[in-house]
Formats: sequence, structure tokens, C-alpha cells
Amino acid sequence: METNFEYEFRFTQDEVNGFAEVTGDKNPIHLDEEYAAKTMFKKRIIHGFLAGSVFSKVFGTMFPGEGTIYLKQEMKFVAPMYTENKYNAVFNILDVNTEKGKAKIKTTIFDDKGKETIIGEAVVKNDKYKE
Repeated sequence: METNFEYEFRFTQDEVNGFAEVTGDKNPIHLDEEYAAKTMFKKRIIHGFLAGSVFSKVFGTMFPGEGTIYLKQEMKFVAPMYTENKYNAVFNILDVNTEKGKAKIKTTIFDDKGKETIIGEAVVKNDKYKE
């Protein structure tokens, strides 16, 4: 059984705009470059939950993949994320309950300099984790 997985990704401003439309979170820190320039970030940042949604994508389609039920996710946003920058999501299995088919997985996103941007932990259920 594979115990680690990595996924490289980036988001475009169009994707950020789409996320704002779907969720209704139209905070100008994500959408308005002029507004964002006056903040501590100096430019627009990606919504934290848009960035964290990469965990859902990976769990449901790649690691462990199809059939995964996402049970829990804790996230701490430790650094801003920006459009067009490359990021790497890293998944490390911490514990597996083979009786219940559940795994506790450390979830971390790193920027292209290796700095943590999101740290967290997830619990997922998948038959791949059963005995």
C-alpha cells in the first residue's frame, strides 16, 4: 500500500473568480488587484478553501482514489497563496484502521520554495484500506 503521495498544481485568477461566484465569497482581497495592493499581502490571494479543495480532488480521484469517502479535514492556513504560482500538495498516511477501512492522513501544501502554506490532517474511508 502506498503511504505517501504528491500532487503539483496551480490556480488561475479565472478559477479564483469562479470560486467566488460559486461560494459568494467576493472579498476584494481575492478579486481586486488595486484593493489587494493596499493590504499586507500586496496582491490578490487565493481563497483558503479553494486551495484546500485540492485535498478533495486528490482523495477522490488519485490517492486513494475512486470510492473514497471524505470524513474529516482540519486545516491551518499559515501563508498566503497566489494565482499562477506552483504548489505541491503532500499526503502522508499517519495511521490506518484496516477493520474500518479508514486512514488518517497528514495534508500539507508547500509553495515553490518549500514553505508550508496549508497544514492539516484528514480522515478518509476507502475499501483499499481494509484487510
